[in-house]
Amino acid sequence: MTEIPPIPPVDPEKVARQRFFALGLFRLSGALLVMFGFLILMQRFHWVQGSKAKAMGAIFVVVGLFQFVIVPRLLLALFRKPPQS
Repeated sequence: MTEIPPIPPVDPEKVARQRFFALGLFRLSGALLVMFGFLILMQRFHWVQGSKAKAMGAIFVVVGLFQFVIVPRLLLALFRKPPQS
């Protein structure tokens, strides 16, 4: 039979750095989505104009705000849970 190799020990500092990086990346991408949404709302792109630009820009802004504010909090709550064995 094949034996399962033991799981290597986890460095808590490395895990904390990875989580911090993930949270920062989600916040940065959310802020970029909000800025892109405002540019669309101001009709700065030739490929979307009029009422379509307002709807599309509003969607980008809402999704960006959700990603900037809510997603990091959900991830923090997920990170606080102890691992299930």
